[in-house]
Amino acid sequence: MSALWIILIIVILAILITAGIFNRLVTLKNRSEEAWSDIDVQLKRRHDLIPNLVESVKGYAKHEKELFEKITEARSNAISSKSMEDKAKAENQITAALKSVFAVAENYPTLKANENFIELQREITDTEDKIQAARRFYNGNIRDLNIAIESFPSNIIAGMFKYQKKELFELTDAGERENIQVKF
Repeated sequence: MSALWIILIIVILAILITAGIFNRLVTLKNRSEEAWSDIDVQLKRRHDLIPNLVESVKGYAKHEKELFEKITEARSNAISSKSMEDKAKAENQITAALKSVFAVAENYPTLKANENFIELQREITDTEDKIQAARRFYNGNIRDLNIAIESFPSNIIAGMFKYQKKELFELTDAGERENIQVKF
């Protein structure tokens, strides 16, 4: 009878350990999805601010048509992108284009003094800061999930329930890390 109890205890322990690992994986997956949702909210906010910024600057910088087309195209690409890699690339293009818009605005003192432009610039800067914070939060959650998926013994449970590693949301092109230079 004691051998039966030992086997029963081992089975119960195995079930509890499996359930604990599975619940940890579910928690990490849900946190990563929540973190992505946070990024998505901030990206939508930025997408909503861009047309207003472009309209504000257009009146002052009429000969910057190429820049406006670039930022509008980047926004469209970001909104329509499906994969994490495409979305990250499109959002990084928006970031670069926004830097260019603000650099161009430096050459128009009346634009820099325009209250609407100043408020939009403040809003976009605030949004950019929130996007960076959301990216760090997301990447931290993805890192934890990926570690759990690869680590023993959780890798066994992750494999049984078909958990897959997820991509980090990061810059993929080293050139995107450099400051934008605008020359006239």
